[in-house]
Amino acid sequence: MCNTSWRLKGSPSKNMEIGLYPIRGIWISLKSIIKTTAVLPFYIIVLRIFGEVFIWEIFPEWIFPLLTGFSIFCLAAPNNAAVSRVFGGSNGNEGLGLLSIGLDWQYISIGINPMVIPLKAQFSSFIGYILCMVVFVGVFYNNIWKAQNFPFLSQLLFYENGTVYNQTLILDANYQVDPTLLAEQGLPYYASTWVIALLSTNLGLAATFTHLLLWNRDDLSGAWYWMKPSNIRKKWQNFRWQDVSFKFWQNDGAREQPQNIEDLDPHYAEMLKYPDAPNSWYCAVFLASFVVALIVIYKSNSTLPWWGFIIAIALAALSILFFGALYAITGIGLSIQTFVQMIAGYLHPGKPMANMYFVLYSYNTVAQATLLLRDLKIAQYAKLPPRAAFTAQIIGTLLGAILNYFLMNSIIDNEWEILLSVQGTNIWSGQQPQQYNSQAIAWGGLSHELFSAGMRYQWVPLSYIVGLFAPVPFWVVHRYWPKLRTDYFYTPIICAYIGWLCVGINSSILSYFAIAFVSQWWIRTRHPRWFQKYNYLVGAALDGGTQVMVFILSFAVQGAAGTSHLFPAWWGANQGGNYDHYVLVEMLE
Repeated sequence: MCNTSWRLKGSPSKNMEIGLYPIRGIWISLKSIIKTTAVLPFYIIVLRIFGEVFIWEIFPEWIFPLLTGFSIFCLAAPNNAAVSRVFGGSNGNEGLGLLSIGLDWQYISIGINPMVIPLKAQFSSFIGYILCMVVFVGVFYNNIWKAQNFPFLSQLLFYENGTVYNQTLILDANYQVDPTLLAEQGLPYYASTWVIALLSTNLGLAATFTHLLLWNRDDLSGAWYWMKPSNIRKKWQNFRWQDVSFKFWQNDGAREQPQNIEDLDPHYAEMLKYPDAPNSWYCAVFLASFVVALIVIYKSNSTLPWWGFIIAIALAALSILFFGALYAITGIGLSIQTFVQMIAGYLHPGKPMANMYFVLYSYNTVAQATLLLRDLKIAQYAKLPPRAAFTAQIIGTLLGAILNYFLMNSIIDNEWEILLSVQGTNIWSGQQPQQYNSQAIAWGGLSHELFSAGMRYQWVPLSYIVGLFAPVPFWVVHRYWPKLRTDYFYTPIICAYIGWLCVGINSSILSYFAIAFVSQWWIRTRHPRWFQKYNYLVGAALDGGTQVMVFILSFAVQGAAGTSHLFPAWWGANQGGNYDHYVLVEMLE
């Protein structure tokens, strides 16, 4: 079921082994079902699961939100701040959610469906999860980086006394840091758990390079075969200007038919009968996007120079090889945001706006490229012609940009105060834009003052050096003592997950790992036929029914389009505080 092979070749349509082994599992499931005579009953089962979770989500999302995270410890000590930090988690930035039980699929599968990630990757993430709780609690209660002056979980910047840092007071009219104003306000602080999140992310990013070079060197070298001097020389010798057609829309998309297709992915081999979406189409999109981006960064006074924009694009092109490969192998993707923000901070010191735009054109490029490859692979399994897939992606991207623009404006207008708060609610939270903004100020405006050698958070960038060596002991042990099976550990995931619980609703994590264990171990080993037929499609049905209901509730009762209509308060819907009945920590202190 798990497709751990991947190829990175000349065009996106050839680069489709990446990040999609769950989809391969779905395709195998469909093939096994089609061979049977029980196709109709099966689809009835899938539709039934879709409908049941669709109805079920009304309860945890609106009527009975306590189901998001139920903890028996709230009954024993509802007014204890320490207990809330460790065992709470039904609301954003509340706590670590230790031993809480979550029954809301919206939060159980948020970001990653537990039924599709291989057990090997789940095991590494579980190790990181345990370490995360230990490290977070240790850092906070040992008051490292003055942790107890600030909220336990937060993504904002603070003054030393714990109040929210007013970043506008250190910026001049051009949104650049003014040294005089900075001296008046003082340097900001992060919540210490967020510092650990940044540090662990950097560990994971650096470990990714070493891990793949040690364990997947042959795959990586194959991905860059076209860069070999002999191949470049051959292409140059065969190059003829008369063969170049600038009318890219007339390209017939003819493919080279390989003589030996035994080593090819069987689905890719079947797609060779269709004309390809030629490289020139993607080049045309890239050039158009490049021009539009340059216009935007200068017309919007972004303070990002053209050469900084080009570096951002180059970093994205390099990153997709490594982090796309890790995603393909494990199904878990790592964000390069902290890495590119560090680069931008030292390239453009004192310019938070430039930092934000640099991240936009590097981190977002990698994220979108991964989604592009994922969708192309879905099209391949569905035997959708490459040109149709390309057209659908372009149309979807344009419509999605417009739709998201209006949706985001509506949500910001109607939930402004909640989005600015430290904790948010069970429904709305500004945690992602808060961290994006805080990172831009800290890295873009104050990188030398906060992160350079000898400064307060010097170990955040230094963790890259540590991360480079993290996979080495596991590789050495496996080489000399293979029976110890240290190849079972994905060090990038372990490192990155040490900061996993830094944001969001954490009460569903126990349920997440329980479902992952049942699906990827118990069902897969004890009931392999059921796993092959139903596992991935059941997971997709659960996701689909949940997402449709959440979308409807967001506009109908949760305030995305105007006034929210919360369910009347009762024991299962504590509308005046955290849904798991822990009193808000700010009220206790």
